Amino acid sequence: MSKTPSDKLHRLVRSLTPAEKRYFRIFVRGTQGGDTKYTQLFEALAAAEQFDEEKWRKKIYKSQDVGSKKYSELKAYLYELVLKCLQNYDESHTTQQRLNQLLQSVAALFKRGHYADCRELLAKARKLALQHESFAHQIEIVRWEKQLAYTRMDIDFLHKNLERLQDEEARALEQLRNASHYRRAFFQAYATIKKDPLQRGPDRVARLRQLVEQEAFADPDVAVSHTARVLYYRTLSLYYHTALEQEKFYETGKTLIALQESQPQFLRENLSDYIAALSNQILACGLLRKYEEVRECLQKIGGLQAITEDDRRKIHRQYFSGFFALCTYTGEFEEAQREMARCLREAERFDPHEYETGSFYLQFVPISIGCGDYNTALDHLNHWLAQRRTVGREDLQSLARILSLILHFELGNFLLLDSQLRTAARFLKRKNRLHELERRFMHGIFEAIKLPDVRSQREVFAKVKNDLQPKAQEPETRALLQTFDLLAWLDGKARGQAFAAVVREKYLREVEITET
Repeated sequence: MSKTPSDKLHRLVRSLTPAEKRYFRIFVRGTQGGDTKYTQLFEALAAAEQFDEEKWRKKIYKSQDVGSKKYSELKAYLYELVLKCLQNYDESHTTQQRLNQLLQSVAALFKRGHYADCRELLAKARKLALQHESFAHQIEIVRWEKQLAYTRMDIDFLHKNLERLQDEEARALEQLRNASHYRRAFFQAYATIKKDPLQRGPDRVARLRQLVEQEAFADPDVAVSHTARVLYYRTLSLYYHTALEQEKFYETGKTLIALQESQPQFLRENLSDYIAALSNQILACGLLRKYEEVRECLQKIGGLQAITEDDRRKIHRQYFSGFFALCTYTGEFEEAQREMARCLREAERFDPHEYETGSFYLQFVPISIGCGDYNTALDHLNHWLAQRRTVGREDLQSLARILSLILHFELGNFLLLDSQLRTAARFLKRKNRLHELERRFMHGIFEAIKLPDVRSQREVFAKVKNDLQPKAQEPETRALLQTFDLLAWLDGKARGQAFAAVVREKYLREVEITET
């Protein structure tokens, strides 16, 4: 039985940036000479959007009768060549690679007796390692300095510098241990939260509280490096968000972002943590109705230059998720609708195995409702419901059922609504998601579709809205209301106003209160 051809080489070549492709062409010319089968295959893969093994084989070997083994060897060699090229490319773009290269050069020079040159490179490496808090490299640099002095029997150097070297080594070891402790705490908190996203009880908050009540979190000064302090605030941010301490979540996020921006050399190496911090701050500002700060965070995310492919995916997702959420909060539905097509078009650049656009469709539903386009909203909702279900999306099932009922009500599908209500109630009860908010809302819809005139329906919706108002701040309903302002929809129905007008009026009222 023949093996299915692997597409990993095609995916690797297609993932290269234009700069990386240019570098590869220069690199190959220097190592392989002119036009070769490797370069021909590379160009064919770079130009091809779809995987087509047989087409490429014919293009390279034309009418020659070539066995699959020879072609497989060609692909394997090209794969290794691309990886080697990327390693060379990264050496000039990342501090860790530059430090590795400097220490490898020290080793090569030491072997050949060029000790003065070793010292010169170690001085460069120390400066770089200190600036970027590369603790492991700092320890290795101290080891080389001692080894050089020992080899040269430089007793004078050791007499003058041994204490300094011992202190540098001890400090680097302590900073490494300290950062490791905060890294472990952060990932413990992250795993606790992500293990069971549906479980929001006091037990989980208590487990997280035990983490942040450790002595290490008593004071930020206990974190003895920039790396450790970033992890300190990231861990606290996770805790405050889970514990629903919104003000502390916001303040911690603000401090974290300022800390990260104070050391731009780290951001030039790794953007992932900064993107996460900005994304969390968008959430924190949204919860506290600080919409101008949401815009500032979005502007920062949108202006970032990605370092890795993962960065590109995160920047796209976090920017558009935040932008659509902001528009839903402020009632700028038409602006959001104009950006929906751009969001999906730009998402096509990413590998569908690594980047899923399905989560956007649930955000598109409130936007389309705000624009009065109920049929399109229903299409988006059905698209979302058809996606492969994950634990994270299970948490949004009650919202999806409520949106479905709203859309069928808006479309006047009252006969269908009767069965939809029973189906939704059974589904949510089976999933243990039939909370008081869902129950009261569905009872209100059931009453409204039985009434003969709009005026009577308005009275029902006004009553449901008043009944649900106290529930708005309860933990199990907060996530739902963040994604879709159900109370605004009920208010609109009670007052005979469009959903978008009510949301916009509510937003402007909050802005006026904030400014005064």
